Amino acid sequence: MPTPQMKLQHMKIFTILWVDDEIDLLKSHQLFLEDRNYEVVTCNSGQDALEAMRDRHFDIVFLDENMPGLSGLETLTELRQLDASVPVVMITKNEEESIMEEAIGSQIADYLIKPVNPNQILLSLKKNLDHSRLVSEKTTAGYQQEFRKIAMELMEVNSCEGWADLYRKLIFWELRLESIEDSGMFEILESQKTEANQLFGRFIEKEYPTWFSNGQGPVMSHTLFRELIRPALADGPTLLVVIDNLRYDQWFAFEDALAPYYRKVRERPYFSILPTATQYARNAIFSGLMPLEMEKRHPQWWKNDTDEGGKNLHEANFLGDQIKRLGLDLNWEYHKISSLKQGKQLAQQFRSLKDKDLVAVVYNFVDMLSHSRTEMEVIKELASNDKAYRSLTLSWFRNSPLLELIQEAQTLGFQLILTTDHGTINVKQASRVIGDKETSLNLRYKTGRSLTYEEKEVMACKRPSDLQLPSINMSSSYIFAKNDLFFAYPNNYNHYVSYYRNTYQHGGVSLEEMVIPFVVLRPR
Repeated sequence: MPTPQMKLQHMKIFTILWVDDEIDLLKSHQLFLEDRNYEVVTCNSGQDALEAMRDRHFDIVFLDENMPGLSGLETLTELRQLDASVPVVMITKNEEESIMEEAIGSQIADYLIKPVNPNQILLSLKKNLDHSRLVSEKTTAGYQQEFRKIAMELMEVNSCEGWADLYRKLIFWELRLESIEDSGMFEILESQKTEANQLFGRFIEKEYPTWFSNGQGPVMSHTLFRELIRPALADGPTLLVVIDNLRYDQWFAFEDALAPYYRKVRERPYFSILPTATQYARNAIFSGLMPLEMEKRHPQWWKNDTDEGGKNLHEANFLGDQIKRLGLDLNWEYHKISSLKQGKQLAQQFRSLKDKDLVAVVYNFVDMLSHSRTEMEVIKELASNDKAYRSLTLSWFRNSPLLELIQEAQTLGFQLILTTDHGTINVKQASRVIGDKETSLNLRYKTGRSLTYEEKEVMACKRPSDLQLPSINMSSSYIFAKNDLFFAYPNNYNHYVSYYRNTYQHGGVSLEEMVIPFVVLRPR
């Protein structure tokens, strides 16, 4: 249903300034528009139009291109200095390409060729003045219809592919609804996302262990290289970019920024392993192994949560071992970018890598952004919700050395594979947990012994080997937060909850953390 705000907008009387040296011949057009509640002010010269613009505001200007005295293009230049935001529709008999290009270069809103009929004028007005209302009404109506379908799908979905498709559908509507001013519809979508995560948590709790016991699971972190990356390498030199902590909606936010350089040939979701944390998921990508296998095969490279030292220091070693294990003859190189300086250096030096079959790059910015949002008030202000978080990601990407790196790769003919290790979720509610001093510190998962927790709020694993996870000691278990929960200890509980509520965390079970993008792009 249209909101009261939409109805008020629809009732608004728009004012039109129509400038034409033969304006008397357009009286019928003027009457046609006035019958539809448009107010039309007419002028027969550019100079008169400028005087009218100085006296009052107009919602749109129709401007004849061929007038004596100040031409249409000259008038347009002067109008832009008076009001740069007003939409201008150029009307002309002249179809010369140079005239059109000059008008378009001056950022006109539309271009009509004489003789114009009333319906052409009306269509241009709808497009330029009623666009927001029409889009809002169409989007709202579309989601209202889709809401019922999504609600039914939520009751029936029972496969990895079904959950991935449903999640992408929810993101699609989230991105569309955020551009309109109907908070009611957006709140309904948010409630559907919450319900989806609740049901997804139950699905993962039931099905996830079977993915290892029967081998029927989806493509996951430890199978990503073998199943998706390796086949793509046959198509030529490849730049593999793993952006740490990238959600599917963030990928959609900056996808268009790649369009001038790369065309998308394949996009599909895959599933992060649990815990959805860098130490586990990203090491699994590069090793092609689950954490328990990594600990057994390569104890010199694997570190558990309570071990001292960096947990992702041996990704290049893991990658080299996997390439060798798969029998691939590749000239490859690995880089990790954790600062602006490192990113710029790699972009500047990328041409020296033109003979490589594979250049693997881990880019840490989005992960640092989520952590900074927790620790810095200014980042909390800039990324106060998912919409702002996406916007900040897009702003970063457009101005980052990563885009420069991608541009260099495109000029050298490199294929681009873009993916991530896990996503992140905005946590809203606390779940009480008690553990000993050896318990891990992550807010979305815990591993340790003698854990006490709210059973309904977690996915618990008392035998880590069932999920191909290592044990810190003989009695270790894992718990993973579901929905938008985060773990908090009873000691200093209120301060802890206040500090971490509405921050972006990862490690647990949610669509945002587990269903993540894998994209293959070819240079234009």
